[in-house]
Amino acid sequence: MTKIDTIIFDLGGVLIDWNPEYVFLNAFKGDREKMQWFLENICTMAWNENQDAGYPLEKATKDLVEKFPEHEKYIRMYYGEWEKMLGGPIVGCVSILKSLADNKDYKVVALTNWSSETFPIAKKRYEFLSWFEGIVVSGEEKTRKPFKEIYQIAIQRFNLVPEKTIFIDDNILNIKAANALGIKGIHFKNPAQLISELENYKIQLS
Repeated sequence: MTKIDTIIFDLGGVLIDWNPEYVFLNAFKGDREKMQWFLENICTMAWNENQDAGYPLEKATKDLVEKFPEHEKYIRMYYGEWEKMLGGPIVGCVSILKSLADNKDYKVVALTNWSSETFPIAKKRYEFLSWFEGIVVSGEEKTRKPFKEIYQIAIQRFNLVPEKTIFIDDNILNIKAANALGIKGIHFKNPAQLISELENYKIQLS
């Protein structure tokens, strides 16, 4: 087995608990069915991903309000109350990150789909984001996972050898895209599973 020397972390869903439900379940007075309809049909994940790739939040909001004026109040809440969607760190994974970041045998970097306009909020809130040697933020690069360009940016920027690199992400499509470039992947489910899979690659945690 090729010795791993680099670990790439996704952020949202792996290290940071982010969920629009934290805003909209309250907005819809606990009516989960109405909330799910809104998030599946109006402020969709695909719409949010467009902002992750660099589209301006204000313009995205304006576009959607023009398309669905009857939902203006809730559409404006998406980025207006975005900070409330941050539920906190996923503690078990932060401990794993700390162990790897302290180990000089590994380069530890991050690759995240995140708007460049909201990422500074996360950087201020989560001290552990300073532990990475570097972070590739999709909104700053004007592309996102699972497009190959963003992986190539990470490879070039951090001088990575794909065959010696592991990528941890909670989205299987992002893992498959990394695999296509020769990067090994761990489809994240929970901290215990992550520890087990890292051990399969002979990566020891302190």
